[in-house]
Amino acid sequence: MTATELVIHGVTLTAGAQRLVQDVTLTAHPGEVVGLVGPNGSGKSSLLRAVYRVLRPVEGHVTLDGADAWSLPVRQLARTVAAVVQESSADFDLLVREVVAMGRTPHKRLLAGDTAEDALLIEEALTTAGVSGLADRPFDRLSGGERQRVLIARALAQQPSLLVLDEPTNHLDVRHQLDVLSALRRLSATVLVALHDLNLAAYYCDRLYVLCNGEVTASGPPAEVLTPRLLADVYGVRSEVAVHPRTGAPHVTFIPEEAGPGGDRVVHAPVERA
Repeated sequence: MTATELVIHGVTLTAGAQRLVQDVTLTAHPGEVVGLVGPNGSGKSSLLRAVYRVLRPVEGHVTLDGADAWSLPVRQLARTVAAVVQESSADFDLLVREVVAMGRTPHKRLLAGDTAEDALLIEEALTTAGVSGLADRPFDRLSGGERQRVLIARALAQQPSLLVLDEPTNHLDVRHQLDVLSALRRLSATVLVALHDLNLAAYYCDRLYVLCNGEVTASGPPAEVLTPRLLADVYGVRSEVAVHPRTGAPHVTFIPEEAGPGGDRVVHAPVERA
């Protein structure tokens, strides 16, 4: 894999009269893992759709190595960008290996069979995503988490220079969350990923962009972005942020509203009713 520079400049997205994203500018340098974080409805998924060309900007532009993403031929775009979406309706009547092999389609002529190189890349993708043991199972009989990892494997087999992922850890248990994000860190491709878990984002991402109400509220290295003030402003929660002693990354601890000043749980007396 090579790596592509992604530049989103002044992008505004709408759905009818509703404004989803307003004047967003973002850069992902070649080989970086850039995270999008923010509350539900903040515009993360919408912004990703503009990158993999599902939602066209009404203002601004998206470029890949300086070329307008929306002007690229479909085949060239498919060789450059792979996407793993948050909610996939894919229900293929295929074996897992066949689903992953679909990732090689942009690199082959129509109706061409798999080459030895294709077979090797498919096996590597299965291994990287941790689904080698599922290769001969029907895709439509897998659990949600297993399907998610297979779709990630398909994206890896595509050998993109830009990988776009919308909540790739959804449905995954803790071990597979760590495995998948560790695999993304090892790629030479540029990665743009939307994540809900701020501690995973802090550890695995080079830089973060915080979206709130469709606008970029903050951006930069996780240690600079993830502050109690920002989390209070954006998420409306109390928190503490410290450097994790083992990882060296920022670690966010959320403080429930019922916790007292010293961290003790406050137990409210029952209300007596007449």
